[in-house]
Amino acid sequence: MIEIRGLAKRLGRRQVLEGLDLDIRTGETLVVLGPSGTGKSVLLKHVIGLMKPDAGSIRIDGEDIVELKEKELNLVRRRFGMLFQGAALFDSMTVGENVALAMQEHARDMTPEEVGRRVRERLDWVGLEEAEGMKPSSLSGGMRKRAGLARALAMDPEYILYDEPTTGLDPITADVINQLIRALQKRLNVTSVVVTHDIKSAFAVADRIVLLYEGHVVYDGTVDETRRTDDAMVRQFLEGSSRGPIQPV
Repeated sequence: MIEIRGLAKRLGRRQVLEGLDLDIRTGETLVVLGPSGTGKSVLLKHVIGLMKPDAGSIRIDGEDIVELKEKELNLVRRRFGMLFQGAALFDSMTVGENVALAMQEHARDMTPEEVGRRVRERLDWVGLEEAEGMKPSSLSGGMRKRAGLARALAMDPEYILYDEPTTGLDPITADVINQLIRALQKRLNVTSVVVTHDIKSAFAVADRIVLLYEGHVVYDGTVDETRRTDDAMVRQFLEGSSRGPIQPV
């Protein structure tokens, strides 16, 4: 379980997170919605320890990671996989080499044969078993996302963080990614956090949905509760209306 309390972060003159409280329950898929600039991606970077908050705590299974030294933080990060918005693949490497990278860096006890078997297994999980020797530059947008997901799965993470997993994809390819997110959650029983603007994707993958606005959580509910809610902020966001309590950032 991840417990976030009083999380605050200022970037320049802008207060991005302001006293944010949030629980992420073991085994669930939590979707984080919110307008651009409300701190969704910044929240993910804090959870994985890529950013330090100005105030607040982040407890992962009871351990506050905020004050950990870099060496201790690296041990925590190994429990996470992250799919970055642009997949963040190294174009100088093949798809297989990208997936193998974390194992070669952090699992030195694995033989090259074991690494190769896991690379092929993870690529098979995301439907890219034929792409192992290809360079990322030759992949479509959806294939790049799936390759990034295979890499995120390489170290058998307990938590997977998804930053806008369907951005820039056509509706059919986006649906493939949504199905993968659900299938992997069931196969691995991982805890997943999905940041997205895509309402269809949110309803397809979520167990629970929260809405961020002005640096804190303003709504928290199940998928069914969110579909039925009369909360003005949630309805405005779901309907894509410019008229309502949420103002452009």
